[in-house]
Parts: sequence; C-alpha cells; structure tokens
Amino acid sequence: MITQTIALYNWTNGVVMIAIFGLVCLTLVGILINFMMSGKKKDNTED
Repeated sequence: MITQTIALYNWTNGVVMIAIFGLVCLTLVGILINFMMSGKKKDNTED
C-alpha cells in the first residue's frame, strides 16, 4: 500500500519549490550582507 502511494507522488514539484526557496533565501542574505558592509562610515573630522 505504501509503495503505491509513493509511486503516485511526483517529487519534481517539491524539489523545484525547495530549490527556488533556497535561492531566494541566499539572495536576500547576500543583499543584507552587502548593505551591512557598504554602509556609510561616519567621519569624525571637524573643519
């Protein structure tokens, strides 16, 4: 009974969705790190 249920399920859609979710998460983390690293530095020099 279990083998029939597993055979009817298509794994491709789930794998594609997980891959897309992973790519989106990595992209967002990369953008966040980029913003953190390229923040404007305050200059303490006074004229």
